[in-house]
Amino acid sequence: MLNLNKICFQYHGKPWLFSDLDWQLPGGKICGLLGKNGAGKSTMLKLISGLLFPQEGTSEVLGRDPQQRTAASLADIFYLTEELWLPGITAKKYLELFAPFYPQFSHENFKTNCQELEVDLKSNLHEISYGQKKKFLLAFALATNCKILLLDEPTNGLDIPGKSQFRKLAIANFTEDKTFIIATHQVHDLENLIDTVVMLDQGKIIFHQSTEEIAKQLSFVESASDMSNAALYQEKVFGGYRIISPNKNKAETQVDLELLFKAVLADADRINQGFQGGAK
Repeated sequence: MLNLNKICFQYHGKPWLFSDLDWQLPGGKICGLLGKNGAGKSTMLKLISGLLFPQEGTSEVLGRDPQQRTAASLADIFYLTEELWLPGITAKKYLELFAPFYPQFSHENFKTNCQELEVDLKSNLHEISYGQKKKFLLAFALATNCKILLLDEPTNGLDIPGKSQFRKLAIANFTEDKTFIIATHQVHDLENLIDTVVMLDQGKIIFHQSTEEIAKQLSFVESASDMSNAALYQEKVFGGYRIISPNKNKAETQVDLELLFKAVLADADRINQGFQGGAK
C-alpha cells in the first residue's frame, strides 16, 4: 500500500528533515504516526499525498507515484490538514462542490457522521467554531470512503466527548480495504484506536510495531518500588513508578502509548531490542 524508499527531503534553506528514510506499510491498518513537534509528521503526510516532492528517493502509494497526482490517485486519498479553512458557503453547497471528486462518497454516511459528532450544518461554514469546523471535515473525510485517509492532529480542537465520538466513528468507518494514518503528538487520544505504532525522530523512523506485538513483548505496570534494574524504562509518578519491562511471563497488559512514546524517544535501541528484528 505504502512504500517509501531512500526518501530525502528538506525545505529550502533548512537542514535535511528526512535522509534515506524507508517506510513500508501494508493496507488495512489504522496507523498512529507519532513524534515530537517538528519531527516531520505533517511533512510525511504531504509526501504521501503528493503535496510535497522528495529531493531524492522513490514513493509508491496504492501502486502509483504520488508525485503524478493523477485523478485516480487523488480520488483514493483524503488528507485532512491541521490548519483548517472552510469557505463562506453552506454545508449543502460544500457537498455539491467537493463530494463529486470522491466516487465512493456516501451522503448517508456523511449525515450519520454529522449526527454522531453533533455538527451544526445550518450556519455558514466560515462562521462556525474551530471545533465545529474540525467535526464537519472529519465527517466529510470519513464519508469519502477513500482507501487512504491521512489525518493530521484530528483531535485538536475537540472536547472530551468529541474525541470519544471521533474514535467511535473512525472504528465504525474502517474496513480492511482502507488505511488510516493519524499523525499526532497527543498520544493518549489514539489509545484503543490504532493497531500500528510508528514513531518519527530526527528524520528517521525509530519504531514500527503493531499494538498486538507490543502487548506480547512488553509489560506495562505500575509499582510502588523502584525497578530500574529490571525495567526497560520507568517514570516516577505520584505514589510510585510507571514501568515498561520485558514481558517474560507473556501476560498481556494494557499498552500505555504515552509511556511507550517517552521510552522510545529516550532510548529507541533499548526498546527495539525487545522485538525480533528491531524496528520494522
